[in-house]
Amino acid sequence: MKEIKRNNKVRIAKYISRRGITSKAEISSMLGLSMPTTLQNVKELVETGVVEESGAYESTGGRKAKALSISPEVGFAAGMDITANHITFVLVNMKREPVNKKRTRIPYENTFSYYEKMGELLHDFIKESGVREEKIIGVGISLPGIVSKEEKVLLRSHALNVKNVSFKTIENVIGFPYALENDANSAAYAELTESVKNTVYLSLSSTVGGAIYLHDKLYPGENFRSGEFGHMIIEKGGRPCYCGKRGCADAYCSAKVLQRLADDNLELFFRKLKDGEETCVQVWEQYLDDLAVVVSNLRMAFDCDVVLGGYVGGYLEEFLPELGRKIMEYNKFDLDTSYLRTGKYKLEAAAYGVTLRFVEHFFDTL
Repeated sequence: MKEIKRNNKVRIAKYISRRGITSKAEISSMLGLSMPTTLQNVKELVETGVVEESGAYESTGGRKAKALSISPEVGFAAGMDITANHITFVLVNMKREPVNKKRTRIPYENTFSYYEKMGELLHDFIKESGVREEKIIGVGISLPGIVSKEEKVLLRSHALNVKNVSFKTIENVIGFPYALENDANSAAYAELTESVKNTVYLSLSSTVGGAIYLHDKLYPGENFRSGEFGHMIIEKGGRPCYCGKRGCADAYCSAKVLQRLADDNLELFFRKLKDGEETCVQVWEQYLDDLAVVVSNLRMAFDCDVVLGGYVGGYLEEFLPELGRKIMEYNKFDLDTSYLRTGKYKLEAAAYGVTLRFVEHFFDTL
């Protein structure tokens, strides 16, 4: 009975965190708990400072109920997304709200001086955010590659050009509990965990990857390699891919395809595109056509919503109508592309997503 009671408290706290603002009646209804059970657990959460009553909750009729939300100062989690040329920092509270975010240009090096600088930037970021370090419950580190979370090892990263990098040695540099995660999984976690629909996430960054969200959770695959959409062949005998095959989607739809026209700067590429630079316009037209093939294939394979994320995904919103027209040239089964959207967290998606596991863990320990 004690464990059942604790589980109910955890479920209620997580629901309030995900919902943002809710009421006791809504908690009881949505979680299938009796009102006495709900009232007792909410009372305990309020008394311990995890939950606060904040004004009135809009209802469909009758007297307005008290609004419940997670206390914003109860704890914070930090996230770092490491790429070849940048580190993106995000700080969230236990309401899952981003408190601060920052993107710093710093070329990756597998050296202690790089990790030392990374730690300095992290602590400076937390200080700039106005949060005391004792309030930080953990730091998530998002990496572009195959990660062993248990061993805290980056097994292989084409984007960073490294293999078998142990992050255990940076424990003192971080100074907080920390965990590693793949960047595409982190971004997908940010974009999809609030979804009520099955969804495929396509990450368009320095490499092309993704994730599959089925039945309210990420599908890892039998060998933990699901979502490797970058290595679907879209042109037989086509461009060489870093994996050793030819014609992989990665060789056509990674951010590098665009960046190489703009001094390895994606933002500069889109500025040139906006200015009508002919070469950029031609490459972008071909990029959208190749992307349309990939999206059409994903729609045929999974028959569910598709979310476009990663670095390129952060710029795609205004191009969705054009992309949609190209997709419909390949897809004769759908009447439109209403199943397609871009991610809402843009460039900070992976850094934000990797914090949410610490948020979940915080409530698991109540």
